[in-house]
This record gives sequence, C-alpha cells and structure tokens, in this order.
Amino acid sequence: MRFTIFQDSHIGGRKVNQDRLAYSYSKDVLLMVIADGMGGHARGEIAAEVAVNSLTNRFQQEARTTLRRPKEFLESAIHSAHRAIVAFADQHDMLECPRTTIVACIVQNGKACWAHSGDSRLYFVRSGKIAGATRDHSRVQQLIESGVITVEQAAVHPDRNKIYNCLGGVLPPLVTHSEEWNLKVGDTILMSTDGFWGPLNADFIAAKLAREDIVELMPKLLEEAERKAGSESDNLSVIGLTWEHQDDEEPPSTVTVTEPVEGFTTSSLNTTQQYATAKDDISDEDIQKAIDEIQNAIKKVSK
Repeated sequence: MRFTIFQDSHIGGRKVNQDRLAYSYSKDVLLMVIADGMGGHARGEIAAEVAVNSLTNRFQQEARTTLRRPKEFLESAIHSAHRAIVAFADQHDMLECPRTTIVACIVQNGKACWAHSGDSRLYFVRSGKIAGATRDHSRVQQLIESGVITVEQAAVHPDRNKIYNCLGGVLPPLVTHSEEWNLKVGDTILMSTDGFWGPLNADFIAAKLAREDIVELMPKLLEEAERKAGSESDNLSVIGLTWEHQDDEEPPSTVTVTEPVEGFTTSSLNTTQQYATAKDDISDEDIQKAIDEIQNAIKKVSK
C-alpha cells in the first residue's frame, strides 16, 4: 500500500481537548480512528481515549495480515470499546459514564470500509466530489431528512449538538457501517470531529482537495474552521488519507507513507500522556496511573 496521510488536532476555544485520534498500519492493512469525547458528560476525553486505544489494540491483535471481515471487525471493536468505557466508569464509581462519538475506517486490498457512532464524520472524496459520507446520528440530521429544515438551517439550529447515539451511553451503541469502496488513485478519505466539519461546507472541502495536496491543504482548513467558529470554537481534529496504489508498481506521484517492512506503525494524537505532560500540576505518577487505568479497562473486556 502507498498513500499520503495527515492528522492533526486543535484545542480551539476550549480548556481541554477531548478529541482523540490515531492511525495504525502494517504492509497490508490500515486503521484510522477518531473519537470526540462529549463535553456535556464527565471526562469525555477519557471515553475518547479508551475508545481509540481499544480499537488500535484490537486491530494490532487481529490484523496479522489482513482482516478477514473488516466490517464485522469494526462493529465488534466499537462495541468492545463501549464496554471498556463502561468498565472504566464502574471501576472508578463514576456517577455518570463518560461518552464519546467514534468513526473508524479500514483500508486493505485496495478497498476501504468504515463505521461510526455519533456525529464524527467521514467524507469519501473522488474527483473533487463527495462520493460517500457517514450519516450523523443527530436530531438535526433527522430533521434534514424529513424535510423540516435545510442543511444551512441545521448549522445554526439550537439542537445541532444533540446526538442520540454514542459510546458509553445507557444503551449499547448503534454502529452504522458502509459498503466496501474500491479505491482509485487520488481518492481521499477525510475523517473529522464536528469542530472541523461544522464551520466548513462539505462541497467546499471536496473541491479544495481536488486542487491541493492534502498535507498542504489540511492545516489551512483547520485554521479556516477555527477562524469561522471564533472564540467559541470546539476542538477540531482530522485524519486525511489520499490513496496512491495497492501494488508494488511505480507510484504515480510522491507519497508520504509507505508500509513498514514488518509489524505495525502507529501514530496517536492527544493521548493522556501527551496532554498531561503539558500541565505542571500533574505528576509523572498521576500520568502513569491514568494510562494504566485506561489499559486495564480495555483488558477487562478483551479477555
């Protein structure tokens, strides 16, 4: 596999970045995942981190070469992440379970498929157009589909941040997944939290991707989304991948990432360790304790 990949996250106007994101890949298969911890619930960033760690850990355990059933893997792994979040809350006697959205994508054998719960989005962009996309599990999306409001009205609707599906909730999450898409050279998969996609029109993003390299474009779009949202900007996070080719043929253009010779390469943003080390009032012991607790919650539901 050969592809160009980009990931970044901005805290926006919030005191805490509750987004978590990562990608992990071997020479045969790639996972990308973003989780947006829900700010209206206690410790949303913990829910997001448990979810991302749970998926990447399970991916590395099961993707020895490729995944036999990638859609089933995503569904099962997301439900497992939900159980890990609930286990963490139970372990710490939390009055309210932390919650998070999630969107994840598997790329292998020249194909991509994805799954999500909540309103973190994936756009599949081909030739400057949105060819495929996730459907938000939100109140305003229901209103759009019933013809009550327009997409433009949804952007300023008072219920625009209300979602009915997530990880960590009272009920197990509804996981919606795509069909497999055959990848063509130049296709882009763009995953983001609502702090990024909210201020930016999807067709505007797609048109930009047709004209600019993803590594050069995405920092500018992150800044544009944050500028449009103003001082009340939410956390903004994005992972973008532009496909080059599957086989060991001569690539059509320069690429950023090629597969590792063996094992997995993983890149994560906004982990507990990365976030906490910037805070003077948190000790190394506190950081390690938080990391260990998250891993223990994941292990409990992985047995």
